[in-house]
Amino acid sequence: MPFSGAPGSLTTSCCWCPAPLSVLCSVSEDLGCRRGEFSRKHYGSVELLISSDADGAIQRAGRFRVENGSAGENTDYTPGTWHRTDVHLENPEYHTRWYFKYFLGKVHQNYIGTDAEKNPFFLSVVLSDQNNQRVPQYHSILWRKTGTQKICLPYSPTKTLSVKSILSAMSLDKFEKSPREIFHPEIQKDLLVLEEQEGSVNFKFGVLYAKDGQLTDDEMFSNETGSENFQRFLHLLGDTITLKGWTGYRGGLDTKNDTTGTCSIYTVFQGHEIMYHVSTMLPYSRENKQQVERKRHIGNDIVTIVFQEGEESSPAFKPSMIRSHFTHIFALVRYNKQNDSYRLKIFSEESVPLFGPPLPSPPVFTNHQEFRDFVLVKLINGEKATLETPTFSQKRQRTLDMLIRSLYQDLMPDLHKNMLNRRSFSDVLPESPKSTRKKEEARQAEFVRLGQALKLKTTVKGDAMANLATTSFCKKEPWESQSFCSNFPHEVVCADSWGQSLLVSTDAGILLIDDGQPSVQVFDKTLQIKQMHVLEALDLLIARTDKGKDSRLLVFRLSAVQKGIETKQMIRSKYDCRENKLERTKGCHLYAINTHHGSELRIVVAIRNKLLLVTKKHNPRNILTSSSLLSSSESPVEEFQYIREICLSDPPVVMTLVDGPTGDSDNMICVAYRHQFDLVNESTGESYRLHHVETNKVNFVAAIDVYEDGEAGLLLCYNYVCQYRKVYPFNGGSPLIQPSAYDFHFSWNQVPYAVVCAFPYILAFTTDSIEIRLVVNGNLVHTAVVPELQLVASRSDIYFKATAAVGGSSDSSSKEMSSRSSPQTPTAYDMPECPLSSVEGEVPCKNLYKIPLSNLVGRSIERPLKSPLAPKVITTTTSSGIASLPVTHSLSLSRMEIKEIASRTRKELLGLLDEPIPKTESAQKQKKVPRRQSDPKQGAVRSTSSDRIISGSFESYSEGRHLSTSSDPDTLANREESSPSSYPFQLISLYDEDIIDLK
Repeated sequence: MPFSGAPGSLTTSCCWCPAPLSVLCSVSEDLGCRRGEFSRKHYGSVELLISSDADGAIQRAGRFRVENGSAGENTDYTPGTWHRTDVHLENPEYHTRWYFKYFLGKVHQNYIGTDAEKNPFFLSVVLSDQNNQRVPQYHSILWRKTGTQKICLPYSPTKTLSVKSILSAMSLDKFEKSPREIFHPEIQKDLLVLEEQEGSVNFKFGVLYAKDGQLTDDEMFSNETGSENFQRFLHLLGDTITLKGWTGYRGGLDTKNDTTGTCSIYTVFQGHEIMYHVSTMLPYSRENKQQVERKRHIGNDIVTIVFQEGEESSPAFKPSMIRSHFTHIFALVRYNKQNDSYRLKIFSEESVPLFGPPLPSPPVFTNHQEFRDFVLVKLINGEKATLETPTFSQKRQRTLDMLIRSLYQDLMPDLHKNMLNRRSFSDVLPESPKSTRKKEEARQAEFVRLGQALKLKTTVKGDAMANLATTSFCKKEPWESQSFCSNFPHEVVCADSWGQSLLVSTDAGILLIDDGQPSVQVFDKTLQIKQMHVLEALDLLIARTDKGKDSRLLVFRLSAVQKGIETKQMIRSKYDCRENKLERTKGCHLYAINTHHGSELRIVVAIRNKLLLVTKKHNPRNILTSSSLLSSSESPVEEFQYIREICLSDPPVVMTLVDGPTGDSDNMICVAYRHQFDLVNESTGESYRLHHVETNKVNFVAAIDVYEDGEAGLLLCYNYVCQYRKVYPFNGGSPLIQPSAYDFHFSWNQVPYAVVCAFPYILAFTTDSIEIRLVVNGNLVHTAVVPELQLVASRSDIYFKATAAVGGSSDSSSKEMSSRSSPQTPTAYDMPECPLSSVEGEVPCKNLYKIPLSNLVGRSIERPLKSPLAPKVITTTTSSGIASLPVTHSLSLSRMEIKEIASRTRKELLGLLDEPIPKTESAQKQKKVPRRQSDPKQGAVRSTSSDRIISGSFESYSEGRHLSTSSDPDTLANREESSPSSYPFQLISLYDEDIIDLK
C-alpha cells in the first residue's frame, strides 16, 4: 500500500501495512478532533430588547438572551462534517426522581435529624441493584431546605457502611440532634411530596398566534382564528382533544364546564404530558379588548410559543411586546411556504441558566418531525432551567423549608414511640431475636404494600413519568458503544489509541489490538508501562515504566516500533530499551504533556515534589517522508532537552499543562496536592492558588484543560464535584485568578475515578457506571450501568473494559428474610436478584468496547493515521448511518385503558386477581406485569412483603456484543429483534424495573 505523499509506493508481503506518517496535524487540531468545540456563544448572547407602539413610543424593555443560530459556527470544519447529536432532555426524570424510582414500594430506611444550625433534615437510603446487572449500590437522598442532594455509594459485603459515613460523604458531619430511623410507612407519602417540589413532570406551554404587522399583545390575543399554516403547526405539536370529560393532564384548563374553551392541543413526549394553551382556542371576548381570559393562562406560562405570520423582512416579535412577569422563555416560529420549512428563534430572560440543545446554523428545519422533537426538547429543558432562576428557586426553597419543618414537628413528638428508632445512627446493630424478626418482616411487608399502592396511585394520577403511555425516540444515541475485542483475558494497566488500533499495557506485556485481528505483542512483560501517550503526528511513543526508584520515562519512534512488528522481529524486553530512557527522569511517579498550541511538545515529569520541564527540540523538517522516517537512525532521546526544575511543597497527585495566550513565558502547570489546586508558572516556578477544597477528605480525579473560544480554563474534578475555573490572560507574568460569572460547578451522583471531555458532553467513569452530562451547564443527560467498568483509553476514541456475561445463580427464598435496621448490614432478603447466565456456571468474561468520539462530538473524524495492523479501509460509523424509525405523537392509550390496566395491576399487587389477563389489543402493547403467585413459569415474581424479584425469564445478553446505553427500553426491544452481528452486547440503562409499564 503506498505511503501518502511518498514519491513511490512501498509494498510488503506481510498481513498489514505501515501507516501514512506524512499526514501531520498540529496538537491543537488534534485536541479539536478529540474533544469537539466548547463555546457558550452557541447558546446566544444577551441583548436589551425595546418594544414601541405604532407611534414609536417606547412601551417596555427587557434583557433577554437571544438564540438565533451561531453565525460564527464553522460549518465547513475540516476534517469531517457536523452532525447534530446533542438533542437530549436534560436532567430527565427517570434519572433524577430517585425516590419514586428506587425507593417507593421497596424496603428502605429513612432518618430524621437536625444539623449544627438546628435545621431539620431527612435522609433516605436504599440498597438496590441496577437493572439486575449484579451491581448493588446504595442510593442516598438528603432532604434539606436548600434542596436535595443525591449520591450513589458502592456496596461491599466486607466493608460496613453507616449512616454517619453516608452523611459525611454529603459534607454533613456535625449535628445538633443525631439522626433516628423512621419506621412508620406513611413517611413515604411525605417524602414523595418533598421530591415533587423539584418540579412537575408535566408541562403547559402557551401558543400565541400573531399576524403579520401586529406589534402589541392586545392585537395578538385578539385573533379569533389562525391561518391554515398555524393549524398545520398545531397539528404538528399534538392532538386536538375535547376538554369536557378529559381525564389526563389538564394544565389548569376546565374539563367540566367548558369555561376555558371546548378543545385544546395535547401530546405526550418522552414520558411528559404536555397541554398547550392555544390563544385561538381559549375563550374570546368582543367586549374585552385585552382578552383577560386568554392572558390569564398564557401570561402565567413559563414558556410561550409565538407563531408569527409574514416574511422575514417584516417587523419581528420581541418579548417586550408581552406584558408578563411570569413568562421567561419565548420561542418564535416562522413558516416559509416556499421551501416548506420552519425557522426558530429563542428568547430567554437574562437570569435563565444556559440550556440546550443549541440552535443549528441557520436555525431552519425542513424535516417537520425533527423540528417538533427539537422544539419540545428545547422548551422542556428551558422550563426546567427557569426553575433555577432566583424568582422560582427562592420560592421553592421557602416551600421546601416549610414542608421539612412541618414534617419534623409532626414526627418529633413520637420520638419515644414506635415510629422512631431510639438507637444512634452510627451503631452497628446485632442480630434481631426471632420474635422481633417476625414483627420486622410484617412491618416491612406493610411498608412495601403502602409504597407500591402509592406508586400506582401517583402513576395513574399522571404525576409520575408517563414512560408507560408514550412513544419516544427510536434512535441511536451518540454514547452507544461498539464491541472492540471479545474475551480479553488480561489485566489492563493503561492504553492509548494508535490509528484505529489500541496499544495496551497488560500483565502479559504490551499488546497491539485491532478489531477483528489477532493481538500482536510489542514488548514482553518485563517492561511494565504505567502511563503512555501515542503521538502519531510526531512519530513518538512516550511511556512511564516500572515503579518507585526504578521508574523512568522512555521515548520510542512509532515508525521503529511499527517496523519491528512489520518485519516480525524478536519481541523487545525491558533491557532492549536502555537507549530510550530520558535523562534525569529516574524515580518519576507522574508526567503530563501539552495538548494545545502545537508549536512545541512540552513534557513535565514529577519526581516526588520536583517538576522537570522537558521540551522537544525544534525540528525544521516539519514534514518528513515515510522513507526518511524509517531510515533515520537518530535516537528520539536526542530530540529532547532539559529546560528547568521546579520545586513544590508536596508531590502532585494530578498534573495538567495549560497553555498561555502567547505561549511565551506564560504557560502554566496545574497541580493538585493536599487540599488545593495550584497554578505554577513554567518560566518562573511561581505558584498561585487556584482552588481550595473545603472538605476533610479529598479524592482528586482530574484537571482538564479547556479552551473556550481560545481562552484557557480548567475543569477541576474531585470527590463528587466538577468545578470550572476560567484562567484569564496573564498580567505581569501572573495569572488573574478570581471568581467570575463564567465559572460554574456541578456534582456527580457517584465519585468517579476518571473524567473524559467530549464536547458537548463530559463523561464520568465509576466502578460500575458511566454518568453523562453537558459541559456547558452540568445537567445530567444519561446514566448507564456497566458492571466492572474500567476506562482503558480516552485520548481519541473512548475504550473501556466491562463484564459481558455473568454466571452463577441465586436461590434465596423468603425464609431468608431478616430485619435490616442499618444500611451496613444487608441480608439475603435485601440483596436484589440478578439475571442468570445463558450457560450455568459460566465464568464472567471481560470485553473491550469502544465509543467512537465522532459520535459524541457530532462530526466524523478522519484520523491522521490508519491502523498499523491491517490493510483495510476504516469507515467511521456515525449516528446518521442509522435509519431512524418514524415517531408518532398520537396517544398510544386512552385514559380509560390506562385506568383499567392500572386497576387490574393493583389487584395483582395485592394478590386479589388470579385469572390470567386477557390479551386485548392494548394489553398486547404492554410489558408483562409481574405477578404475585410463586409459579416460576409466570416469569418475574414480586412479593408484596419484599423487593425481591425472582428471575424466571430474564433474557441473557451474553450472546450479543453491542453495548447499548440507550435511554429508551423500547429501542432495546427493537434491537433485540435485529441480527446479533449488528448489535453486540447490550447495556441496559437505568430504568426502574418496578414501574408498571402501560405502554
